[in-house]
Amino acid sequence: MKMWLIRHGETDYNTEHRYQGQIDIPLSEAGRNKLCPSPEKVDRVYVSRLKRTGQTAEILFPDAQQIVVPGLEEMDFGRFDGRTHQELGSDPAYQKWIDSWCTADIPGGENREQFTRRTVKAVTGLIRENVQAGEKHLVIVAHGGTLMAFMEKFGNPKREYYEWQPENGDGWELEVETEGLPEDAPVCHVLGRLSFRI
Repeated sequence: MKMWLIRHGETDYNTEHRYQGQIDIPLSEAGRNKLCPSPEKVDRVYVSRLKRTGQTAEILFPDAQQIVVPGLEEMDFGRFDGRTHQELGSDPAYQKWIDSWCTADIPGGENREQFTRRTVKAVTGLIRENVQAGEKHLVIVAHGGTLMAFMEKFGNPKREYYEWQPENGDGWELEVETEGLPEDAPVCHVLGRLSFRI
């Protein structure tokens, strides 16, 4: 099965370098204008509950049904959300998190392990459902962190978390190999990068 994992378009928080996590920030006007429709039509697109993914999917796949999937949301950055690196510079908890390569606990949020477990469960569930239904193409529009967490776990060739970070409106095209493998451990061969930016 072919799978597309796509990061949402640009928001004002992206351009301001603010943590936006699970704050429901819409696409900016500039972000909308940078996106272009997919040349390939699909029947359905899976998105998170945060409007920036649905707005992106609407531009890329205007005729597709959107299905909201719990668990696809970006990492919960807790009290870091809405703030920039500079604004958080004097916060000891933030410095501890940065020193841990962003794996430590976040006050009021979730750590990387919790986030990865949540997002991987959501994406592998969609893979399982679509394979069982005989679907040939799975399209997910989600968040940078969501893609990075899944790809670090299952992307082939293997890369570290931050090496999988796509630009807004970009993503990965994958061939999902599931036959003979545990349902929760698909192998995802990278076919190439995707870009839906003008």
